[in-house]
Amino acid sequence: MKKAYIKSISYYLPDKVVTNEELVADFPEWTVEKIADKVGVKERHVAVDSETATDLAVKAAEKLFAENLEITKDSIDFIVFCTQSPDYLLPTSACLIQERLGLRTDIGAFDFNLGCSGYVYGLSIAKGLIAGGIATNVLLLTGETYNKHLHPRDKGNRTIFGDAATGTIVSTEGFAEIGEFALGTDGRGAENLIIKTGGSRNPEKAGDLSFDDNGNPRSSDYLFMNGSEIFMFTQKNVPIVVKQTLAKNNLTLDDLDLVVFHQANSYMLNFLRKKIKVPQEKFFVNMEMIGNTVSNSIPIALYDSQKQGLLHGSVLICGFGVGYSWGGTILKI
Repeated sequence: MKKAYIKSISYYLPDKVVTNEELVADFPEWTVEKIADKVGVKERHVAVDSETATDLAVKAAEKLFAENLEITKDSIDFIVFCTQSPDYLLPTSACLIQERLGLRTDIGAFDFNLGCSGYVYGLSIAKGLIAGGIATNVLLLTGETYNKHLHPRDKGNRTIFGDAATGTIVSTEGFAEIGEFALGTDGRGAENLIIKTGGSRNPEKAGDLSFDDNGNPRSSDYLFMNGSEIFMFTQKNVPIVVKQTLAKNNLTLDDLDLVVFHQANSYMLNFLRKKIKVPQEKFFVNMEMIGNTVSNSIPIALYDSQKQGLLHGSVLICGFGVGYSWGGTILKI
């Protein structure tokens, strides 16, 4: 069976930046320090109204090709795009990206809908395409504009989420061999992170906006996240998937040189690190200036850790979130 490798990674952040100072102006009950302490984010990039996840993904891909001249557009034979912010219900955004990048037409292209576990799932798909001899160079893209899903008065989620896109080349050679996967799904948690309208089940806007006693909005037309339930889900399942990932790759926690989790929020990450007993010097966190970028967070962290000289040896990556969905793998560098 052919091995699959990460050959290159890049990412793109929209130009608009929303700082904690700006959020405090909207929500005076917050303080700059409280947001930074509670969430671990000082600022986040936000797509403007005319900017879509597809636009961001195209820019991430163009940056990828510009930074790695040995990777040509003609060498790409498959596009896989992870997004929960597609341009249209149909066609698939990956087809739009193929045309905008000027890639060959004799290639495969599709979207898949996943959130914070999406990059790990995307690597598993790309590895399968390589192993099956279906593709040689897969362009794995992630792109999210979650801020478009948030109500303007949603002070909790507006402090957390940032918009971004990333591009990764998965190939038959590269700097990081992709190991074995541990994946999980539990649809019983679907209601705890959801936008209820806009799909075929509830196509029309509900117009059911209400506010709780703390002034937080609740509406079927915007993203709803039950923070306490999401936290319970992660503290139960993430240690399990880490253990399964290590076992499938014949490793122990001590064998790891770096651990990169989905960058959810600083409190959750610190809790999980302590529960799993990962030494702080082996645990990479980089969300302070970009926020929780959903499916983009792991590849952005991999890119940044590589630039800092921290990406070497055996690296465990783990994503978890909406679905519920979770997954982990090992990168051997």
